[in-house]
Parts: sequence; structure tokens; C-alpha cells
Amino acid sequence: MEKFVVGAVIHSDGSVLVVTRSELDDFLPGIDELPSGGVEVGESLTAALDRELLEEVGFESVVIDGDFLEHFDYRSASGRLTRQLTVSVPLADRIVKLSDEHVAARWITARDVIGASCTPEIQGVIETRFLR
Repeated sequence: MEKFVVGAVIHSDGSVLVVTRSELDDFLPGIDELPSGGVEVGESLTAALDRELLEEVGFESVVIDGDFLEHFDYRSASGRLTRQLTVSVPLADRIVKLSDEHVAARWITARDVIGASCTPEIQGVIETRFLR
């Protein structure tokens, strides 16, 4: 594996948070995704997760659900083979503060997953979380 990414299925009251990339983005423009980002050299997975969540939604993970860990592989915009590790994080009364990296955030339910503009991999991770 050439690169690792960490992501979170942030959930509250039967819904999952998805964030929408800008249509001007070079990689997957306009796609709905889970908050996520690259692990830097020497950084632990939990430190990377907290950093990315703070950057993208304005808060750290605090608690990670211990019964959920999914992964998938893909090619990044630069062509590097990338593995995304995704955990489940309860919202826990925190307020989402969207970064400039995304143009929208919304909560979706199990019924909304198919209509969301997610990659098949992200759709699969969300569906798996709803099955738990």
C-alpha cells in the first residue's frame, strides 16, 4: 500500500453524516463522502482521524465505536494505491462546522444511501454501518 486514509461514519439518531466535495475539485468533484483524509508520515491512525475530523467537521472523535472497522482500496488522484480505513463515531451532542473543502453536509438514513452521490465503496461502508 502506498498511502493510508482514515475516515469516519459519524452517526446520530439513525442517520449518517455525508459531506459534499466542490464541483471544482480535481478528484471526485461533487461526490458525497465521509469525512476522511490522509495519514501523515509518523502519525498514528487515531491522531490522523482526529486531525481530519477537526479540519473537516470541527471536532475530534472522542469516542470510536469498537465494533466497526471497514476498509477499501482505491487509486488516489495522484495514482497511488490507497487504503481507506473507516471507523464509526457517534456525534455525541457536537455541532458540525463544515470546512471550506466541502460545499455541503447532510444527514442521510439507510433509505437515502442509494440516492446519495457516493462512490460504491463509500455506499458499501455506510450500508454496512446501518446493518449493525
